[in-house]
Amino acid sequence: LIGGLSACGHRHDGQGWQASAEEQAKFKGKMVDRVSSKLDLNDDQKKKLGTLADKLQEQRTALKGKTVSPRAEVEALVAGDKFDRTRAQALVTEKTAAITGKSTEVIAAAGDFYDSLTPAQQTKVREFMQKRGGWRKG
Repeated sequence: LIGGLSACGHRHDGQGWQASAEEQAKFKGKMVDRVSSKLDLNDDQKKKLGTLADKLQEQRTALKGKTVSPRAEVEALVAGDKFDRTRAQALVTEKTAAITGKSTEVIAAAGDFYDSLTPAQQTKVREFMQKRGGWRKG
């Protein structure tokens, strides 16, 4: 569930990491509408899905950190004649801390959303996860 929503949030109208707050909000609205229609969510469930989307975005923002371009960060590791192992380890530590720091909130929001679903809705979620490509195909 988290992975599917995270994957949906990987790009925002082609902007990726550089998506503005407005683009992120627009994407969130579209995602909530799409999932709501597929699962026939009630207002409380939509709110919980929105909270989950917010928590995932917060985690993604923390993961990005102050980086303008993750690719540039990685390219900087090989900019000299030696691989910058110290910086590479610092990046791993920084990114791991960002994920770990927000994971409790993401897990709680995912649990709150999933637990609010009816058994039939939960079955749809499981079926979605088992299919390659999920709802994007339909």
